[in-house]
Amino acid sequence: MNSGSTESDSAHHQSDDGYLPCPLVFAAAAGARTKRIRIRISILLALLYDPLHLAEEVAVADLCTQGRLDLALGVGYVEDDFNAFGVDYHRRGKSMEELIPFLRRAWTGESFPHRGVTVRVTPRPCQDPMPIYIGGGASRKSIERAARLADGFFPPGMRKPWEAYRQTCMELDKPDPGDWRPHGPIFLWVTTDDKQRAWERLAPHIRHQIDSYGAWTKAGLGKATGPYIPSGDLESLSQDGAYQVVTPDEAVELAHQLGPAGDAPEPPPGGHPSRRGVADAAHLRARRATTPWARRHGTSATRHMKSISPVHACCHAQLSDTG
Repeated sequence: MNSGSTESDSAHHQSDDGYLPCPLVFAAAAGARTKRIRIRISILLALLYDPLHLAEEVAVADLCTQGRLDLALGVGYVEDDFNAFGVDYHRRGKSMEELIPFLRRAWTGESFPHRGVTVRVTPRPCQDPMPIYIGGGASRKSIERAARLADGFFPPGMRKPWEAYRQTCMELDKPDPGDWRPHGPIFLWVTTDDKQRAWERLAPHIRHQIDSYGAWTKAGLGKATGPYIPSGDLESLSQDGAYQVVTPDEAVELAHQLGPAGDAPEPPPGGHPSRRGVADAAHLRARRATTPWARRHGTSATRHMKSISPVHACCHAQLSDTG
């Protein structure tokens, strides 16, 4: 995997389908199997951890990734999870305000007072300083917190929160984080098969993800939000382009449109047969340099395509059976 690629994880708890609850463990495992790709956790439900234990686990995960961990913290929105972990849901904003300075102090490796005793976190992270991002939320408080306390912001795939974050940074005399990066679909499937048949094959797995996120956001926020509005028909399953099935030629053209700075899409959610994902990825790899756009643009096509699905599809296919 090239150095410009990112593998992204998130977390949910008490999920019927076994959704990943321990992204730091997974990030460490992914780091041990890769050399250059950055490992992004977006987001970690940090308030469900003991702060001292969290500082240690992040440090070890960053060492396992050789300093390639991008950590985004979120306050969360599923109250049942806070109840399960014995954490005050209604204090989560203030708790995050306290946690970020705590982590920065802990990662110095120096002793400091904590809850009436002297503590020290070792080993230290590989990155010095270890960056902290805020992710997930698009509320004004979350955006302001990211600009004031964090090293960056991972918005929930929308331009407006990023623009608000950028404006807040400049108001606080922080460095300008720059323009909104081009974004493709949230999930992408590349196939040489008939696209309608591919949609039919993927539909149960996409619908499961949409329904799961729709239920979580409805329980926590009062309504299903984002590209996760439950849908009963195949036509509306794409969620206005958030989910796409494309041919190899269309994938190359999408990479060209996004450019090197664009956020690459990911393959659809797990559960589909892994052999099919590997086969489709192999077809795309073979077609990468033979499409009309690739022939016109030469090696730049290969550089762009490294950020799109054969890499993502192969990894996803191998992991899909685990959920």
